Amino acid sequence: MSSVAYKQADYKSDVKPIWCPGCGDYHVLMSFGRAFAQLGLPPEKIAVISGIGCSSRIPAYTNCYGFHGVHGRSLALAAGLKVTRPDLTVVVASGDGDGYSIGGNHFLHACRRNIDMTYVVMDNHIYGMTKGQPSPTTEPEFDTALSPGGTGVAPFHPLVVALASGANFIARCFSGEPNQTADVLAQAIKHPGFSFVEILSPCVTFRPDEKAWKDMVHPAPVTETSDQGKAARRLMTDDGFNIGILYRGNRPPFQPAIGASNVDLSELEKDFEL
Repeated sequence: MSSVAYKQADYKSDVKPIWCPGCGDYHVLMSFGRAFAQLGLPPEKIAVISGIGCSSRIPAYTNCYGFHGVHGRSLALAAGLKVTRPDLTVVVASGDGDGYSIGGNHFLHACRRNIDMTYVVMDNHIYGMTKGQPSPTTEPEFDTALSPGGTGVAPFHPLVVALASGANFIARCFSGEPNQTADVLAQAIKHPGFSFVEILSPCVTFRPDEKAWKDMVHPAPVTETSDQGKAARRLMTDDGFNIGILYRGNRPPFQPAIGASNVDLSELEKDFEL
């Protein structure tokens, strides 16, 4: 932790966000800055990685190192960065489409590998950037022009999947509570291993019904746990609106040894000789 007193504004870039008015991601961006300042992290020691989607614009809006990757591949990029530069604080910004659909396989294995980085998914139960088709977390009966009558498909349960796959820290926040979200993000970043934070971030353009989320979220009725069995029972009966830290594990992070290679390339070349 740096001895310099940083402020939220120190992590804000000169690029103006272009999200729709009322988008929850504005508050999430605010929470990122507050969490970094709370931890006293120098901007040049932070890397924010993303894929594609409304949420994935965040690297451009932060005054940190950043990489705007391709759809669903943010965790692979972040993992490669963290294992080669363990001195950096690596945070991944994603959404329910980017993270749970095309990026679903990377999500499973990032939890399993338990690399020391933080995965933040802004979940609005819809594809906002591509004009409102259902996402993996959309309710099966939600009617849209692209899915008349709803999809009829059970929604993806990211917190349960994260726990089963080995995530070391699991929490849920609401974008409308930026101070609490910042506190949780700070704890997620500090916790060793792979930390997963789902942030309910309403898309008032394509899901105006989500304005009601502010009245539906509530503190989780039980305290956080480090017991996977208790966490599993808790998550399987979750109503989707419990807010707070749900699970804090104690698995050691994965970090391969870093150093000069001792491999003689000429010996490898012999294996390919015809």
